[in-house]
Amino acid sequence: MSDRLSRAQLARAAARLSTRALPPLVLMTDDERLPDPLAAARALPRGSMVVARSRDVRSLDELSRALLKIARRNGLAVLIAGDPMLAAHLGADGFHLSEARAGEAAYWRARYPAQVITASVHSFRALLRAQRLPVDAVFLSPIFATRSHPGRAVLTPERANPFARMTTVPIYALGGIDVRNARLLSSDTFAGIAAVGALAV
Repeated sequence: MSDRLSRAQLARAAARLSTRALPPLVLMTDDERLPDPLAAARALPRGSMVVARSRDVRSLDELSRALLKIARRNGLAVLIAGDPMLAAHLGADGFHLSEARAGEAAYWRARYPAQVITASVHSFRALLRAQRLPVDAVFLSPIFATRSHPGRAVLTPERANPFARMTTVPIYALGGIDVRNARLLSSDTFAGIAAVGALAV
């Protein structure tokens, strides 16, 4: 759980990275690790983004509707994970695809050309594939050790910074990022920072 100062510091670190027309700070909701996603969304600075995620279809619908109400009042963007049709139906800014579904991006781009499309990647090989897809950004993880993927090998900023610098798709750093280690991310590499626990309230 983070305090107001930590969230503000992380927002500044994200803004330092972002040089593109994308929100620099992203809250990723999580059924297990983020008990109050609405409070976390309300605490975000204007111009941030929320990716609504839930394994349950009904819960995703309810969560997305609630987040969109907050977003309209607070100047946030909202992407809905795994359900492009729901995102279009609710008037969300776009949708997020898992690495396994990233190959669908061309189909959904043709169907919903105005929607923002992002995808997850968990390896440098997947990142190379993603830059050939019609996505607006990718979430590269895990950069650091994270409770979301316990035991998974981390990419590390030392490896991720130079590798990601060679790609053409905007990249969000995700996985175990907090105020202290965010400074290890290169400002000429990443479009911004995404987090779960570091943005909880």
